[in-house]
Amino acid sequence: MFDRLKGYLDSVKARDPSPRSRWEILFYPGVWALGLHRVAHWLYEAKLYFLARFVNHFSRFLTAIDIHPGAEIGKNFFIDHGFTVVGETAQIGDNVTIYQNVTLGGTNPTNGVGGKRHPTIGDNVIIGSGAQIIGPITLGERARVGANAVVVEDVPAGATMVGFKARSTLIPAEEWMREFIPYGITPECEDAEGNRIDCIEKLEVELKVLKAEIEALKAEHELNVPPQRSGTDD
Repeated sequence: MFDRLKGYLDSVKARDPSPRSRWEILFYPGVWALGLHRVAHWLYEAKLYFLARFVNHFSRFLTAIDIHPGAEIGKNFFIDHGFTVVGETAQIGDNVTIYQNVTLGGTNPTNGVGGKRHPTIGDNVIIGSGAQIIGPITLGERARVGANAVVVEDVPAGATMVGFKARSTLIPAEEWMREFIPYGITPECEDAEGNRIDCIEKLEVELKVLKAEIEALKAEHELNVPPQRSGTDD
């Protein structure tokens, strides 16, 4: 047991040049969060869900790191600093490094039934601060994610991802009428041929058509209105 702990602390020291000893690393919030998660996950697998949640909430209070008890985490996982969220169905491989303010988040299952909603992170992956990894996607081994990147698609092994992919969408009325949309994710739109497109593109096309129709109505109205007579009748 102590050999495994020493090996883990040494793996952290190899990735962080600031600590001068293993004792210093023991005060890291990421180390405490991982240790408490091991307990919470054991309780979760034993179907002691309330106790698992209790340990999870205590860990979040203590470390500002929220790891769902159901998340599966491999060896030598290191969260440098805090304010990180790991979802229930996330799977994390060995020797993964995550910096502060990272979210391994979920998406709304299309059938409304909870399933695999969170990312799968391969071995030796590094995720920069502020990155958002969303949905049941896979980050291949040795992948790198830059700070504040938003990743919503699979990442090949060894690839480096930077930037964000946010876009504006027009929410369909049937979705807007619902009381709650999990994770704030709505479907994409379809064009007349049934091809999936960005809703904003469809909205821009419809706006151009409406403008053209308004201009045509204005021109027709001007042609049909008789000219105004000036002055008074004799």
